[in-house]
Amino acid sequence: MGFGASRTAVMSICIGLALQVFALQPGMASDRSAAVPSVQLEAALRHENAMVSAMPLSRVAVLTSPRPEERPKGSKVRYSGRWLRSLAKPTGGKQWACLAEAIYFEARGEPVEGQFAVAEVILNRVDSPKFPNSICKVVRQGTGRKHACQFSYNCDGKLEYIANGSAYDKAKRVARVSMDRKTRPLTKGATFYHATFISPSWARSFQHVATIGVHKFYKPVRRVAEK
Repeated sequence: MGFGASRTAVMSICIGLALQVFALQPGMASDRSAAVPSVQLEAALRHENAMVSAMPLSRVAVLTSPRPEERPKGSKVRYSGRWLRSLAKPTGGKQWACLAEAIYFEARGEPVEGQFAVAEVILNRVDSPKFPNSICKVVRQGTGRKHACQFSYNCDGKLEYIANGSAYDKAKRVARVSMDRKTRPLTKGATFYHATFISPSWARSFQHVATIGVHKFYKPVRRVAEK
């Protein structure tokens, strides 16, 4: 919407308010068919026009621009970059920052659905008694030795830094939505995953539940005790 159209939109709102005010003036409420005094209406419109014309363009933009969507607490998540960008700018604390970092380094090249899937695994681990009870502890879990941690970017011997601002913004949005939503439908409780181009021996001991992007997701096999 151009600024000329924006000012017109603001003027339309002001005119509507002016008409409502005059319609409710004493002596008019009981007779809604009575005409609004033209002299008073013209004066009011001139006053409103002057106010809108003097209004800074930045203020006009604020008044006429659509409000961003709120965080989707329970609302349907759409796995698209466009939908993520339509949401309010994400914010959060240390745990949110840790999740965004992990998504960025583990899955920034993945489609949006794949990034959500990685986030689900991390959050599933937080909920599991077999793993640490916070996001930051989960993503940093390991022995301290090279290639001996749960998330490879933390122990691959490389200096990791965030160089792609756009990808990091997407990761932060995925992290915020993942932490706010009540369900994790993509990975069906998975707590492990690996790239599709490798075949680790440990995978044979787990149940494969999904393949999303270039990752395969697994959860522990539920064993029933024999009687």
